[in-house]
Amino acid sequence: MTPVTVHIYDQAYHLRGQDPAYIERLALLVDAKMRAVAAGGTTVDSLRVAVLAALNIADQLARVEASYRALSGTVAEAETSLRDRTANLAGLLDTILTEDRRIG
Repeated sequence: MTPVTVHIYDQAYHLRGQDPAYIERLALLVDAKMRAVAAGGTTVDSLRVAVLAALNIADQLARVEASYRALSGTVAEAETSLRDRTANLAGLLDTILTEDRRIG
């Protein structure tokens, strides 16, 4: 675990993790979200800004998860459809080959 110091909303945090660059990117995202929330409102209470930023990030996460589930369902439906079509085509091919053997 590598130590890294990040700054979020003018506060320094000393963190440890496997990938310091990743931690820094996350800290930048949180800092940017907190600053956007603070710029859009009248509150100066950093705890309130942090909670509102967290709700914003949670909303984004929930939307991404919903999109992922929808896409996963679409992919699963497409796979099922392809398997069904493949089975039908294989059945037709077997039928044609069987009839061809009878004729020939």
